[in-house]
Amino acid sequence: MRRAFLIAALLGLTGAAQVAAPAAGSAGTLHLSREPGLSAGVRAALRGLPGDVETVVLVQDLSTRAVLEAQQPDRALIPASTTKLVTAASVLDERGGAGGWWSAELTVPAAQAGRASVKAVTLRGSGDPTLSVAEGGYSLRALARQAYARGLREVGEVRVDDLGFDSAAWEVPLGAPMTALRLAEWHDDPPVSAQAARERLGAALTAQLRAAGVRVRRDMPARAASWQAWVPPARTDERGRALPPEPVTPVAARPEQGIASVRSASPFRVLAATLRPSDNLRAEELLGTLAHGANGTLRGALARERAYLRRVGADLSEVELRDGSGLSRENRLSPRVLVAVLREQFDLPAPLPGKAGLPEALYRARGNAFAEALPQAGTGENVPEHDGRGGTMALRLRGASLDVRAKTGTLPGVSALAGYVTGRSGHVLAFAVIMNGPESSPILTLRAVQDDVVRAVAATH
Repeated sequence: MRRAFLIAALLGLTGAAQVAAPAAGSAGTLHLSREPGLSAGVRAALRGLPGDVETVVLVQDLSTRAVLEAQQPDRALIPASTTKLVTAASVLDERGGAGGWWSAELTVPAAQAGRASVKAVTLRGSGDPTLSVAEGGYSLRALARQAYARGLREVGEVRVDDLGFDSAAWEVPLGAPMTALRLAEWHDDPPVSAQAARERLGAALTAQLRAAGVRVRRDMPARAASWQAWVPPARTDERGRALPPEPVTPVAARPEQGIASVRSASPFRVLAATLRPSDNLRAEELLGTLAHGANGTLRGALARERAYLRRVGADLSEVELRDGSGLSRENRLSPRVLVAVLREQFDLPAPLPGKAGLPEALYRARGNAFAEALPQAGTGENVPEHDGRGGTMALRLRGASLDVRAKTGTLPGVSALAGYVTGRSGHVLAFAVIMNGPESSPILTLRAVQDDVVRAVAATH
């Protein structure tokens, strides 16, 4: 009893202490080890911060798994746009990696499948922001041309399937509604409401069907028809004894059948277009894709993110997720959680399309999809949109001769940086630095200190 008390006391005093399990065949001796603090170089870099800025840090070697630097790594602070790392990783996981895709299809009533003239055609999809009106193979134009090639010549009305998505349940601080179906062209001109989204989708699909040679009788789009699973009526024999239900579902009660289907390119493209410039709207749209199959709600989408974090071993006790972009000041993440995401994504064999090899080889060959979607430091592009390879890191760490792929995060009084750097050992290091202070904190100073921290980490390890 006394021994147990002493062990508990030691654990409480050591904070981030680690307990080593006894080796097989040992006498059962319990060893306690403390994670390292900060190296001299990192401590020197942090001395450049104002005294009222709280800073938490974690650095881990992804080859040896050793924790190299730690300062309150389990303390959860406002992460700003480093929240997008969780969003992107969750989406990549849900899609099955960089080889995954989203899809969209046109369906018709089952009883009318194969006919040239149908009562309605319904557009269904995954809510991703990459479906185009007319560009490429993942477009409404491609769907319409497929439908015509398969014999469709006349449609009573166009319908849009948004029944499983609750747009009213989303509180997104961007003025753009989250909807079950989206178009790439909306990025710079989003609809003002879910109803406007349905009308614009319907009008775009109607135009493409007509251009393909399909007559559409009604201009105004409608919502998809609701469908309920077929419940066969009870049957009895001539003596009133119960019989098994009828095994064949009547055609009129069957789900609609597809007549055209297209699928997107690798999700890597939209992840890069989100992470590199830190695009808030795209991040919220990506979060929206997680709501499909999760009650169509923001709460359901965030629950999927939490489930992903749980699978990668993150401690969720202090985690708060409120959006996909990091704009909410109610979000809370710790360096430990961010490094867990970075480590998991580095370990996964998620190559860019056409690449192959082990994860570390992929990273070194610029082939790991998650690492490649991140901004790359020091590329030198100086454009307001931050849409180049360097993204929000393009003008940072220039001339440092370091390979840094990292996500930035900025709100008033908040600055964060999390990603990968190759150290002098040649090992890839995952790091996360989060700084929270008064809203008047000098953000440029905080960023400069973060860059000095990255330099010190790479030079030390």
